[in-house]
This record gives sequence, structure tokens and C-alpha cells, in this order.
Amino acid sequence: MREFLFAPSLLGADPLNISGSIESLGNNFDWLHLDIMDGHFVRNLSFGPDFSRALRKKYPDAFIDAHLMTDNLETVLPLFIESGASSITVHAETEPHLLHATLSTIKNAGIKAGIALCPPTPVTQVATVLDMADLVLVMSVTPGFGGQKFIESSLEKVRELAGIRAAMKHSYVIEIDGGINENNITRVILSGCDVVVMGSAVFREKNPALWLEGLRVKIKEAMRDFDRA
Repeated sequence: MREFLFAPSLLGADPLNISGSIESLGNNFDWLHLDIMDGHFVRNLSFGPDFSRALRKKYPDAFIDAHLMTDNLETVLPLFIESGASSITVHAETEPHLLHATLSTIKNAGIKAGIALCPPTPVTQVATVLDMADLVLVMSVTPGFGGQKFIESSLEKVRELAGIRAAMKHSYVIEIDGGINENNITRVILSGCDVVVMGSAVFREKNPALWLEGLRVKIKEAMRDFDRA
């Protein structure tokens, strides 16, 4: 059975008790997702490199998945390379002519490198660098704020990326972020997604660990039924 990973977004955690929110997940998560926003590329502000560094210190074995929704990568990227992040994802729309060099910089630092695509951005825009990517992140909402409605056409982009990966023998994982909940997550994963980012859907639950455990069982059952069909 194909593996899939849960990456709770700490943007949806209790801002006054983020450690408590992480502990509420138990062992039923795979990555910790950081939405890094600069108030310019997107209309919101969130975490900085010190937060990533603090997470690494408190959770030394965690996979910290940093998603940079920022301009000015010349300044921002070096700060996150030194922050303890396990992966760093940059947007295709930010300095697209430097995307190859940016991914190289991340990978040369020993960190997994990702490319993020906003909803209007086609896969063709990053076709020439997919062989470099460890991760491709499909935004299924307009980046900037949690709690938005899932954009259904995002699934076509996931299928396209899965098809290119198989045809070209690339090794990137496909991640999706935005509007994912218990009602659509199975369709998302069956479309070819490997990593699912969820924020408010997870942390609004009274018992996030139990909810994620039940969701994992539900998805595995759906995958078995899909494989049999």
C-alpha cells in the first residue's frame, strides 16, 4: 500500500500554547508544517526562523517542513537554512528566473528542497526543475490564511504531477495544503498526494490524536478498496 503522511500546520495551533497543541497530536503525525508569511507575498504574518530553531531544540527528531510564502529570498532563505528545518519549500511565483539556483542552494545545505504552486500557477511553469525537487506543494486555497474552502481543481494538478513523476521517474513527493478535512482527504490521497497539510481541521478537534488515528484507518481502508477495484 502506498504511504501517506500527515503534516499538521502549526498555523492552526493555539498561538499561546503551541507546545500543548503539538503534544495533543500524540504520535499520530508525521511532519510539522510551518507556514512562513511575510505580509507582502501573502497578506498575513506568521513565524520566523527563531520559531523553527526553537522547534528543532524542543523536538530534535521532528521533521520540520518550512513553507516560505515570502519575497526577498536573498535575505529570508539563509535564515531558514540555519533554522533547523528539514525541508524548505519556496514558491514558483517568487523570483521564477532564480528557481534552479534557489533549489540548488537548499539542497547543497543538506536540506530537502520543495516547490510550491499557487492555485493559478500551472505545473508547466516548473517542468524544467521537477527533477531537482524533493517535494512539490500544491496550494488548494489562496495562500495566506487558514480555514478556506478547498479548490476542487487542485486535484487535477495533483494527478498531473503524479503522472509526470511516474513517466519521468522523478522522486519528489506531492504535498497539498489548504481546505483539507475529513470529507475530502480520501479523494485527495487517492488522486496521488503523499503528504497532507491540515491546520484548523486538526486542532479544532477535542482530541486531535484520536481524530488523526481514526482518519488514518479510514484512508487505508479506502486505499485497499481502490486497489481491489
